[in-house]
Amino acid sequence: MDPENRPTRDHRSWPKIPARYTHLVMPLLLSFFMTFLVSLISTVRSLGLVDGLFQVWMGAWLLSWMVAFPALLLVQPLVRRIMGLIVEKP
Repeated sequence: MDPENRPTRDHRSWPKIPARYTHLVMPLLLSFFMTFLVSLISTVRSLGLVDGLFQVWMGAWLLSWMVAFPALLLVQPLVRRIMGLIVEKP
């Protein structure tokens, strides 16, 4: 490969996941962030700001994430079909 056309890689850059894994990465990230926030809100609402809140929250978050990620993988085809019915194609 020609050195001028070679992709540059910064020492801080991460290798990217191939696009063919989008159907797995999207629900992984979506379930991670959504359960992280929702479990915090529900834990604080249930217990208030108490000692040990972080440990309880992390336990609640991990359990909810373990359920949410596979659930998103299962419902993703259905959601795509529904999206096809309600969203105009570009």
